[in-house]
Amino acid sequence: MTIGHVIESRNRAVVTCSTDTPVSEAAALLAERRIGAMPVMAGDQIAGIFSERDVIYLLGEAGSAALSMRVAEVMTAPAVTVEPQTSVLAALSLMSRRRIRHLPVIEHDLMIDFVSIGDLVKHRIDQIEAEADAMRAYIQSA
Repeated sequence: MTIGHVIESRNRAVVTCSTDTPVSEAAALLAERRIGAMPVMAGDQIAGIFSERDVIYLLGEAGSAALSMRVAEVMTAPAVTVEPQTSVLAALSLMSRRRIRHLPVIEHDLMIDFVSIGDLVKHRIDQIEAEADAMRAYIQSA
């Protein structure tokens, strides 16, 4: 199963911010949308990722002055990305190795979606449950 299969039926806009967004606005957007991270865009290209971890680390280092900084100064960059043809297991492995929870999905140098480890784990669990149901049905019919 591929990332492309996971995202093919989704019809939602990815929440993003730009590199010049103030940290205070970006943090408020994360809270408002109840999300853990978002891609940071420089035009139509992904420049990095801004996450709740970035906010916490920054506040610990710079205190309240951090809120007036620009996202470009504190984001995680470069962003680790995947393509639609990447397998779900390969993406989960990448996330585990790199200790990250979000991946932009890139196709033809443009971001087409943004997946979280929760999205991929849910998809994998659904797949395993469907396989188990099919196996039970096969055994009961034999």
